[in-house]
Amino acid sequence: MAEEKLADKQWYIATTYSSHEDKVADNIRHRVESMNMGDKVFRIIVANEEIPELNKDGTPKMVEVNGVMTPKVKIKNLYPGYIFVEMIMADDSWFMVRNTQGVTGIAGSSGGGQKPTPVSAREMETVLKRMGVVDKSMYEQYHVGDLVKIIHGTFANVEGKIVSIDKDSGNVRVDTIFFGRHTPVDVEFSEIVRA
Repeated sequence: MAEEKLADKQWYIATTYSSHEDKVADNIRHRVESMNMGDKVFRIIVANEEIPELNKDGTPKMVEVNGVMTPKVKIKNLYPGYIFVEMIMADDSWFMVRNTQGVTGIAGSSGGGQKPTPVSAREMETVLKRMGVVDKSMYEQYHVGDLVKIIHGTFANVEGKIVSIDKDSGNVRVDTIFFGRHTPVDVEFSEIVRA
């Protein structure tokens, strides 16, 4: 059997029952550790997002945590029933994930022993960025002049062209058009995807 290369690692989707995602992700993590699969299974992610809870007047609800008042948030699962697993698809890693307690299947596998299709890098980038996760490799895919869409914050759903990218700070300047005028806006790299 040929050795799998680290470059072969890709993202796959393990399916489970809605509202069981965190528990099943923990089950996969425990199996990775107990079966010494850390060289083939890397990250296990449930796409959760923190949503601020608001009062009737629109102000954030506050809660005391360790003597400090902080905004109260609730966790929303962006993809109910799905767990994202970054791994090298080999017989043993595939077997380990699909036979973990709570996993109902792996998306993209038509059965009959056929291995699943990985999630495309572009689709996975959107998932990771919605969670605020940025890989350094993502920067290589973006250049000055590229058309992008802002996915978070005040400028959500606005498109524009990249004017500059600061990899050190994680900021991107995007030239947008508001009311017929070119307007540069500064956003975090995690807030843009290709348009």
